[in-house]
Amino acid sequence: MKELSRKRILVTGGAGFLGSHLCERLVMQGHDVLCMDNFYTGAKDNIAHLLDCANFELMRHDVTFPLYVEVDEIYNLACPASPVHYQHDPVQTTKTSVHGAINMLGLAKRVKAKIFQASTSEVYGDPRIHPQTENYWGHVNPVGPRSCYDEGKRCAETLFADYRRQHGIDTRIARIFNTYGPRMHPADGRVVSNFMMQALTGQPLTVYGDGSQTRSFCFVDDMIDAFVRLMTLPADPGSPVNLGNPHEISMLEIAQRTIGVTGSSSAIAFRPLPVDDPWRRQPDISLATRLTGWTPCTPLDDGLRKTARYFAALAGTARTAADDALVVPQQVP
Repeated sequence: MKELSRKRILVTGGAGFLGSHLCERLVMQGHDVLCMDNFYTGAKDNIAHLLDCANFELMRHDVTFPLYVEVDEIYNLACPASPVHYQHDPVQTTKTSVHGAINMLGLAKRVKAKIFQASTSEVYGDPRIHPQTENYWGHVNPVGPRSCYDEGKRCAETLFADYRRQHGIDTRIARIFNTYGPRMHPADGRVVSNFMMQALTGQPLTVYGDGSQTRSFCFVDDMIDAFVRLMTLPADPGSPVNLGNPHEISMLEIAQRTIGVTGSSSAIAFRPLPVDDPWRRQPDISLATRLTGWTPCTPLDDGLRKTARYFAALAGTARTAADDALVVPQQVP
């Protein structure tokens, strides 16, 4: 990369699931990448392969405290993103979203950096319109067990919008819908990681309700493409942008597909629905497509196979058949 096009880029939460893939992509593009993480949910293993790269630097730091560095762009991804993790310390989760946004926006203001906020489809709560468009204000419980994350991210969006209006900060807000792939935490409580670990260890796959509730799953490589495209737009879009896969699938079907790609003999176990669990979640990505030309392109089964190989390796069962399907794994103690 020519020196003029090389950027100094800060990625908060850079050792997490999405953050590590983003760091990897930016390093491969030749940028100087500063990965910041407090390792609450991130893992050094996720970025270990980058540590010897001359244009990659790792910093242990908590985004709730100010940071003074010189950068051209900021991707603010720092926040626990699964119910298991963000409900463990809900006060800290809210602080991470709100104080983290304030600190990173203050940094962006000081150094005149472009800044990306990783928001979430959870800002829509249990939506009353379907699919969800960016101008929908949501249907969110402000005092429920998921509120620390939902309302924390909503407040962060408010801060980003006001810094843009009041201080002219160049902002990009991405409302990220369900994303899956290698480097997901095996115990994060998310649908795909739960199903993968259960299938690979021969346990029943836990489906809540009757399994007819739906989500839309985007493979991580496609999501990182969207991040980079959104960040490289020549102008601030002035609006949050939905990023995700518009194809809707039921929880029961994703469980059945997971069993299929892993070759597992696991059964399916039905459990009561959790509190405030959204019934439907599907993005309208027409704005993202119009602005950036982006649409996700990884077929679900292909993404699930790549994800299964990662989880199988974690479980010590990584072997593949000639057709790239996983063989039936052995029980992990």
